Amino acid sequence: MGDPKPDIQEWVTAIARMLGIEGLVDDAELIDVVLDLTADVAHGVSRPAAPVTAFLVGLAMGRAADPAAALRAHTAAVSALAATWPVA
Repeated sequence: MGDPKPDIQEWVTAIARMLGIEGLVDDAELIDVVLDLTADVAHGVSRPAAPVTAFLVGLAMGRAADPAAALRAHTAAVSALAATWPVA
């Protein structure tokens, strides 16, 4: 199986365009950061928490004056919390 990234890149670009948010954040960076974030949450908290967390980070980014900076800050903070989250 090949690298899925080209398909993801095309999808993210199309969705950002459709939603009118293209150019707010570099698509390649967005993909890498969100995939890392969801992996951290899925492994440190729970799998179902991963997409919900990504959605919440996206909402917070949307409220930020600088979405790119917010993406980095919020995902770093959430990943750090996930790393310390007690395993059930």
